[in-house]
Formats: sequence, structure tokens, C-alpha cells
Amino acid sequence: AHDELFWEKNKLTFRKTGGYPHMAAALDILKKENPENTITIDTGDMFQGSLLSVKTSGQAFVPLLNALNYDVYLPGNWEVVYNKKNMQKLLGRLLAPKVCANMYHDLGEGKRGELIFQPYQIFHKLGVKIGFLGYTDPMVPLRQSPIYSKGIIYTKPEENLKAYINILKEQEQCDFVIILSHLGLSQQIALGNHPDCKGVDYIFGADTHERVRKPIQAEYTKIVEPGAFGSFIGRLDLKVENGKIVNENYHLIEVDPKKYPAKKVIKELVNELEKPFKAEIDRVIGYSTVPLYRNFVVENTIDTLIVDALKWKVNADIVLSNGFRFCPPRTFGPDGKVAITEGYLYDMLPVDASIKTAKATGQQIMDWLEKELQNVFAQDASKRFGGWLIRFKGMQVEFKAFERVGQRVQKVTVGNQPLDLNKTYVLCACDRDGDPEDMLCRMKGVKESKITAYTLHSMMKEYLQKFSPVTPTLRQDAK
Repeated sequence: AHDELFWEKNKLTFRKTGGYPHMAAALDILKKENPENTITIDTGDMFQGSLLSVKTSGQAFVPLLNALNYDVYLPGNWEVVYNKKNMQKLLGRLLAPKVCANMYHDLGEGKRGELIFQPYQIFHKLGVKIGFLGYTDPMVPLRQSPIYSKGIIYTKPEENLKAYINILKEQEQCDFVIILSHLGLSQQIALGNHPDCKGVDYIFGADTHERVRKPIQAEYTKIVEPGAFGSFIGRLDLKVENGKIVNENYHLIEVDPKKYPAKKVIKELVNELEKPFKAEIDRVIGYSTVPLYRNFVVENTIDTLIVDALKWKVNADIVLSNGFRFCPPRTFGPDGKVAITEGYLYDMLPVDASIKTAKATGQQIMDWLEKELQNVFAQDASKRFGGWLIRFKGMQVEFKAFERVGQRVQKVTVGNQPLDLNKTYVLCACDRDGDPEDMLCRMKGVKESKITAYTLHSMMKEYLQKFSPVTPTLRQDAK
């Protein structure tokens, strides 16, 4: 079980949740209520986000996932991190079906081949047919290093959604249709408001880690999303009488380790899989005096720590860190310190990317900021893009989140001076494999780009060795 953050009684609250052995125990208890008619689903990002995953290229998680006895899987945006071939092998070793209706083999020169996975799976329970149709994030090649997803063509759900809903409802005669989605909450709401979604009863969402406790009613369907890190299980109960669904009820279950004591066989399996790497996972590389978390849209202590380290190591005018959503919080241990271990470094930064510098004008920075704000706060939910707001140090930005496109940025200062649109600034961020030389953190047209001798991990370790314990307090550099 790991630390998890909650906002309760108008303050941050931390308590333990999740962990495979506790999640397995919770699933066992839930299934026992109705063992023949329970369907268990994982909606993606199963093989990335930890030292164990990186060291085994995701292989360690195959026996764990199989031991949880899932009935159907949807690949997420991080399933491709070890490249297409490894993704196929990892998912191929899972015992349950995989569904995804918008990932195709790339035959080269933009030619689209067959689907990589089957588009849907149908279950027959108590005289009722339930169809599960899968869609993953079509923006993977833009949101992540494009080299990860090389060999895959993604399409928007709207390209074939209507056709598959027609197959499920008219041809297969499904009584209930659920979309398994790894699109993110905003995109899922936009999809639920699209006419082609007519006939869909629920969207079981993922990607943005939102804890939806009450289903969101869109025009054509309902949308839910069950948080992240195995901290929660979303549960939908369908009541069936005489082969007809007569009632439905959804709620979010917190995987409380006290309520769901660890399942022994899964705990033993975790210990066995971690054993070769346990010393490295637990090795302390530094301490923080404040809890570390990454739960908020604009500013978080984890990213403050990262940009503090970047600014110290490279000392560019502006350093940048992408608006990632992954990594559970970490709070005080028995010794009163927040321990940053080697394993937690991989939680914060699963990809040990090289650090890159480049130059850009003030005008480029201003245009880029407007684009990044649009990605996060677009009024049209379908235009929102991936993670949260980019993090930075060396620059202060005042913005209006719900102003129109191109009008959100109100004020920018760099080094306590107003941003000069004609001046050239030195920027620093991580390098993404497959990005063109003149791109940095999605900013196009940068000049004099250079790959430094440092990686994110080496930089963080050096910074913590020199400055631990650190205090990455929030500065409101963006507000």
C-alpha cells in the first residue's frame, strides 16, 4: 500500500491505499458477492511507472495481472513505452482478451493495416448481453516520445464508433454497451456528447486519474473514472430480472489496506518479483521536509523539486518540466522524514531522459504558453490535451484560465523582468526520443539545441546528494 492524497475538510489529507495484494483481496471480496456474474476490467497503463517495470521492460507485471483474473483489458497510452513489438508480447501474455478499436498496424507511407487488437468483447450473463468496445488515446504520438508508438496508426473514436455501436446493438443484439476508454476525462465527456455515442450506456474511463464518485451524465451516456495507482476500484452493479436490466448503481471503492488485508499469495508473488531489485528500490537517495505529490493542475511539490534541480544543474533562463500525472504521493515516515528512494525516483520520472537545452525568442515562448494553456483549459473539451499545466522555474506567468484562445496570458516575467518578445532566451527540458532537433517540450522552431551530458536521474541524484533534505515549497510561478 502507498500514500494517497485526499482533499478533506478543506485540507490535504494523506492515508495508505492500494497495493496489488490489497487490491486482489478487495476484488476477491467483491466477486464473492456474485461470482458467476462479475466482470473485472483494467483500462490501461499497466506496464509503466516503476523501477520494477523499467528493469524488466514490463515483464514483471504479467504474472501479477494474470493472478488478478481480469476478464478484459484496454491498452493505455503507456503500454507502448517499450515499443510496439514489446507491447504486443506483454499484452499477448495476458490471459484475458484485449480490446481496442483504434490502434492499427502501420504498413508504411501512411497506409493503415489491420487492427492490432480485437475491437470489442461480448459477455453473456443472466440472459443479458453486455458489449465492451475499446478506445485508447489517439494523441499518443504527440503526447509522448513518438518513437514509442512507431509502427502504430491511431484514429479518433468518431471514425468508427457509430459503425461498431451499430454492430453491437443491431447485429449482436447487446442489451448494454460500455466503452472502455483511455482518452482522459475531458475527451470522454466530449465523446459522450457526440451523436455517434448514442446507444452507449457507460464510458469506463482512464488516463487522467480523476476520481469520479458520481457518474457524469453527458448527452448520450454516463462517464466514470476510478482514480489511479490501484487506489480505487470503480463498481457498477446492474440488476437483472427476467433477462432485462431493471436498475444500475455506480460507486467508487477506496482500496483501504485495513479493510482489505493483503492476499497472501499475491504478496508472496510481489516479493518474489521485486527480490532481485529490492535493495535498489529501497535505497534512499535523499529526503524532503514536505510531502511530495502531483495531484493538482497548476503546481505540485514533485515538479517544484524537479525544476529546482534542473535550474541548479543547467542554470538556463527558463527550465521546464512536462505536466505529468503519474506518481503517487509520498509523506512522512516513522522518522519524521519524507524519504526519496531510488524506486520513488522511477515513480516520479519513469523515463530517464537526457536533458536538452535550446534557444527561443520571447514571442515563441508567448505563443507556446498560449498553446499549452489551451491544451489544459480549452472550453471545447475535445480540444484538451493530455496532462496538466507545464511546470517551470525562472519564469512567472499570470493567466486567466477561461479567457478565449490567445488571450489567456496576462503577464510574463523572466528573471524578474517583463518577457521581451524580441529577446532570445535559453531553455532547458528533457529530450523526447523521436522529437525533431528544433523542438523542446512541444515548442517548435527552437534554435541551437544541444543534448547535455546529464540525464534526469543523474541530475536528481546529484541535486539530492548536495542539498538533501530539500523543501520544494510551492511558489505560485503560474497563477
